[in-house]
Amino acid sequence: MPELPDLTVYAEHLERLLVGRALERVRVVGWNLMRTAAPPLSDAVGRNVTSVRRAGKRLVFALEGGLGLALHLMVSGRLHWHAPGAVLPKRVGLAAFDFGHGTLLLTESSTRQRAGLHVLADDAAVARLDAGGVEPLDVDASEFAAALAREDHTLKRALTDPRLFSGIGNAYSDEILHRAQLSPFKRTPGLSPDEVTRLHQAVVSVLVEWTERLRALAGDEFPERVTAFHEGFAVHGRYRKPCQVCGAPIQRVVYAENEMNYCARCQTAGRLLADRALSRLLRGDWPRTIEELEERRVPPERS
Repeated sequence: MPELPDLTVYAEHLERLLVGRALERVRVVGWNLMRTAAPPLSDAVGRNVTSVRRAGKRLVFALEGGLGLALHLMVSGRLHWHAPGAVLPKRVGLAAFDFGHGTLLLTESSTRQRAGLHVLADDAAVARLDAGGVEPLDVDASEFAAALAREDHTLKRALTDPRLFSGIGNAYSDEILHRAQLSPFKRTPGLSPDEVTRLHQAVVSVLVEWTERLRALAGDEFPERVTAFHEGFAVHGRYRKPCQVCGAPIQRVVYAENEMNYCARCQTAGRLLADRALSRLLRGDWPRTIEELEERRVPPERS
């Protein structure tokens, strides 16, 4: 799912391309894309774009007259900039937004169409979509700590809860927790003041660093390589690869449709975090430490 760094870079390029330009036509083929019926999408046609910004994990296109389009890409939604009148690709194409100088295509690679588009009458309607989380790069250390303390959650859950923090998802929460050297399963009430400080510093450094890296990667071109698995990540998507800090193999916990990655040596004092489904399957055979896991991977000697 595109998160704060990816969406920030998307918004910057869309601002450059679209502000002051009129939306001439919208072509929607995604059966589940539209999440509102009034105002109708046709009301957006003919209006100039006045701004494009990130709001949580949505992109908000502000149009003349106060109308707004709020787009949530969900897990697999992606944007592409093409020549005017570009054809929507089969199977993955959801919508095309036609401007005089180019077409913005919305695609979704998943067979389950989850991306959503809201047509909203004014800023107040846009604001009602906000889950209430603080902007992690706009708050100081005390405001960050207050948001973190609002509910009793694991750190993984807290960072990805849009009611607490805006724009952080599965990938960057893994990177943040690794940099802070904190367990994803540690609970928020159990954090020491030093750990809260480390976590806040990691949030800022990871999100700023990756926003800058993605800006540099895109350069002047529209960002086409938006992915949840970047080559430079420390842990996310690096299962069994060596940790860049200590060299231990990166571990994972699979839950629902997500995968959480972490370094047991850096973050959990060598203790493995059990995958619940796998733990039930293996019962007593589930290794408790990274050393035990590595011992089990050593092939038996041949006689």
